[in-house]
Amino acid sequence: MRLLVSVRSSDEAMLAAEGGVDFIDLKEPREGALGGLPVATIRAIVQALRERGIALPISATIGDVPMHEAALIAARVEAVGACGVDYVKVGIERSPHAGAVLDMLAGSRHAVVPVFIADHGLDETLVSQACRLGFPAVMADTADKRAGSIFACVDTVELQRFVATARRAGKLVGLAGALRLPDLPALQELAPDFAGFRSAVCSGDRASALDEQKVRRLAGLLRQVPAAQH
Repeated sequence: MRLLVSVRSSDEAMLAAEGGVDFIDLKEPREGALGGLPVATIRAIVQALRERGIALPISATIGDVPMHEAALIAARVEAVGACGVDYVKVGIERSPHAGAVLDMLAGSRHAVVPVFIADHGLDETLVSQACRLGFPAVMADTADKRAGSIFACVDTVELQRFVATARRAGKLVGLAGALRLPDLPALQELAPDFAGFRSAVCSGDRASALDEQKVRRLAGLLRQVPAAQH
């Protein structure tokens, strides 16, 4: 299970890279679950990482956009993807418009990762649809980080089904949502390809600065677990 950490600046991105993360995710945690950074900031972070020779995969969110605003979603995907990121993350809410949005996103020239907002459970029909389309990965995340981790919103059986559906389709699968260190055993049981963290690696709440020691500790813990299992 690889480690994805969300960052909001070049300094945080460097800290995360040096702390041993596997994926760098660009977002503004003060702007919601998938709060988007300004396009200029995304471009600057990507440039700073690549100029330092850091080749880690970079994802970026487009911000929280309602499902009925398909044209705005498409425009933001294009703008964020043009910044040189490897993946563009788009939140998918339970909505009558969500299926059409997934079909539209599957036609993008950028590598889009649908992120299913799971506060009220996961819509199996939408997940199955996404897994039939050409996305490289799917994720589940939560919008209300104050309600606890994703494990407080979605039962284990449902999460197992989500991971299994993605695996059968040959997709990478990720889990996120106010994850903390006590969630590691449950995450290891589910064994997603990657897990997304912010809250657990900040000096205070998720809107505060990244803590380098917490990043290093978490990266180290994720590396130790497979060895312990063998």
